[in-house]
Amino acid sequence: MHSSSDELRTALYEHLAWWGLTRFTSDRDYFAWQQRQLSSSDLTHLNRQVELKRSGDCRDEVAFYDLTAQPTTLSVIHSQRYDYYEAVGLPVVSRLGGARRVLDFGCGVGILTTFYARRFPDKEFIAVDRSPVSIAVARQKSKELGLTNIRFDCLDVERESLRGSFDLMVATHALVQAEKDSGLPSESWQTFKRAHHTERQTDFEQRTGIGVRLDRLGAVLDSSGHMVVHEKVRHLARRVPFQRALAERGFQLVEPPEPIRYRLIEEVVDDGPLYVVQKGRGSTLMWDESPEIDEGRVFDRNAVVAAPRDSDRPLYENHWPSAQTAWEQLKDRAVTQEMTRQQSDGRQVHVELGTSDGVQYLYCANTFDQRQLVIVEPVRAAMLEDYYREIIGGMP
Repeated sequence: MHSSSDELRTALYEHLAWWGLTRFTSDRDYFAWQQRQLSSSDLTHLNRQVELKRSGDCRDEVAFYDLTAQPTTLSVIHSQRYDYYEAVGLPVVSRLGGARRVLDFGCGVGILTTFYARRFPDKEFIAVDRSPVSIAVARQKSKELGLTNIRFDCLDVERESLRGSFDLMVATHALVQAEKDSGLPSESWQTFKRAHHTERQTDFEQRTGIGVRLDRLGAVLDSSGHMVVHEKVRHLARRVPFQRALAERGFQLVEPPEPIRYRLIEEVVDDGPLYVVQKGRGSTLMWDESPEIDEGRVFDRNAVVAAPRDSDRPLYENHWPSAQTAWEQLKDRAVTQEMTRQQSDGRQVHVELGTSDGVQYLYCANTFDQRQLVIVEPVRAAMLEDYYREIIGGMP
């Protein structure tokens, strides 16, 4: 079905409204509505399940998704993700045209799956999820929509294999379940590069579950089929092992990764790119293991010093990977205090305080690719010293 982007967007909005979702642009408005929809005990139970889900235990994750599929909570929770459905749903649906049989892995309650099936009634959709309540809701909603080209199965691929064959697969927020997993550290705090360490890569795949999931999906993907994936892997420490997990199983890029950015009401979320990959066929596109580019933040020391003074703001502050380049460009750098420490999560942290050509600076870097550079005038050196002690005090 050929449709313009405006027509698709309008159709998606109507579909989300059918599901009972409401778009909010104000946190205050959303949480006021949430409190009207849910009782205090509902909210307490929900918050408790959110905390348990973050532990990464499979049972807690299933229990969370079972809870959010309940009639009392479904519209409340999923309205918070309204922009996500637009940011991910539209790029996915635009890539479904050439497929015949589509697998939606980790479909949840089927909000996007039913949208895809409505747009392409001539295609067959199989959707799987390990939350039994979510699948029950998805089946009921599909029936209410009169969809005959879709089937929902409750299945945990870590325990059982998929069946059949598919020429297109969709997996969004379903492959890398461990949201709090920091990923794979770089070789040192001075570099963004990561060695091809088989043991560490295998450990990441086991911790996050991506290894077995990709193996199961790859086994039922047609030789000429494509897979569309989008995960929370913006940070390089997660993006590199995620991409390596795909590459090691023969998946190659079909097109350049597409950046995905959306809002959870007021919070801007940048999960990482949407990938379209295929297996075992030649591609001229290479996997990119370089840090994200912070365009428009070229460091110019003269411009920094000449900038108008603001008593509440530093002369310069950068929390992006490009802070390392700026730090390296500081002239006549003289370190007055520094510390490098290895932490329990495998993170190596370096923090230093110093002077450079008439200004004071603080630089902090770690092997999970976080960088920070702050520059102030000499008269505000005490502020940086306090900040340095605060950072050191927080390093176990």
